[in-house]
Amino acid sequence: MTYLIVKWLHILSSTVLFGTGIGSAFWMFVANRSRNLPAIVFACRTVVLADWLFTTPAVIFQPLSGLYMVHAAGIQLTAPWLIAALVLYVFAGLCWLPVVWIQIEMKRLAEAALKDDQPLPALYWTYDRWWIGLGCLAFPAVVVIFWLMVFMPG
Repeated sequence: MTYLIVKWLHILSSTVLFGTGIGSAFWMFVANRSRNLPAIVFACRTVVLADWLFTTPAVIFQPLSGLYMVHAAGIQLTAPWLIAALVLYVFAGLCWLPVVWIQIEMKRLAEAALKDDQPLPALYWTYDRWWIGLGCLAFPAVVVIFWLMVFMPG
């Protein structure tokens, strides 16, 4: 019974992780393309908050619950599909960590521009390009992790 509860929580947290990520990316991308400063500030604030409330706990819970299930199911840590999933998880995490910092900086820059009634500085748009690029790297990695978790090939 414990295994099934952990499995359910693992699936639920992966859904929260993926859903928050894609939802945050959508809203921030759309707000930035609108060039509407109040909308950008709102999106930046909300995305940063969502990362702290939803993404961070899920990022921590995922490997803990996954390793518990691997151990409980007697799966070898050297299984190729598991190694690939872990490598991709670390890769996605290495993309996400700078994104967290970038989002906080984008929020700071957007709030300052709104407060001072100024346009967004060029640095904001540099961060935007990095934010998009890192997201474009992390997203397919997470999709492949989902595939590996379901099919456990090899």
